[in-house]
Amino acid sequence: MAELKMKGIIVPILTPMHPQDESVNIPELRNQIERQIAGGVHGIFPFGTNGEGYILSLKEKEEILEAVVDQVKGRVPVYAGTGCISTRDTVYMSKRAEALGADALSIITPSFALASQKELYDHYVEVAKNVNIPIILYNIPPRTGNRILPETVAKLAKDVDLIMGAKDSSGDLDNLMAYIRLTRDVGKEFSVLAGNDGSILTCLKAGGSGGIAGRANLYPKTVASIYDLFTAGRLDEAQAAQDAVATIQRVFKYGNPNTIIKKAVAMMGYPVGDCRKPFNYLCDEGVEELRTVLRENEEKGLC
Repeated sequence: MAELKMKGIIVPILTPMHPQDESVNIPELRNQIERQIAGGVHGIFPFGTNGEGYILSLKEKEEILEAVVDQVKGRVPVYAGTGCISTRDTVYMSKRAEALGADALSIITPSFALASQKELYDHYVEVAKNVNIPIILYNIPPRTGNRILPETVAKLAKDVDLIMGAKDSSGDLDNLMAYIRLTRDVGKEFSVLAGNDGSILTCLKAGGSGGIAGRANLYPKTVASIYDLFTAGRLDEAQAAQDAVATIQRVFKYGNPNTIIKKAVAMMGYPVGDCRKPFNYLCDEGVEELRTVLRENEEKGLC
């Protein structure tokens, strides 16, 4: 992966758990990896939001990453989520992920305490000094309370060789476009990835590189085809695939999106369990709407 290109559809793979005690279900994790690769995804990303990285212990993360790297066997890149609140802990997690065989790091901003742009810049520079694999910046201010401004992304891209991409999950399309625009001339190939599944094709059309797509956990082939059809110049078909995966959005008003995605995968017949408590509730109305959406999508042939 020395010439790693951060592009395509990267799945923030969910973390299957046993219902009895919420322990990690490694055999089912391996099964989900095979399902994703068979569906044509272009990368596997453990410890993303959909992977519940925010609630896993260090020991669990090491066990999961070892299994992911072993199961993938170099067929697609493995992007490990290693961001923590402190720079010290992020450095430690990033070094461990590199040692365990990750191909790249996805580093979410620190959370809870409000960080200045200088503090965010210094944080990423310090982490990069301690590793030797590519880094993707991860911007998701609705969850962390901290936003990486486009100007900061551009400065990090210019100043730090290992910072090779940015994922924008802000929900602000102008912010995503600014990431793309301001990193076009940073002296290297820099990948901007949509973190909102509904923006993948928009991102690609604007010069971005793809998306880190939670809905690929449901429909890996359909979501991966958005990128594949776009690069093949089949734009109408790419738009149809983008539109097809939008229906799950109807359920998000009832609860946490990653809770809903995991429940949906379980309803499709895979023993992935619920999200770890307390983040696992979906009201009865939401469950019924989810069943309806899954049935509609099955009839449309999404897979």
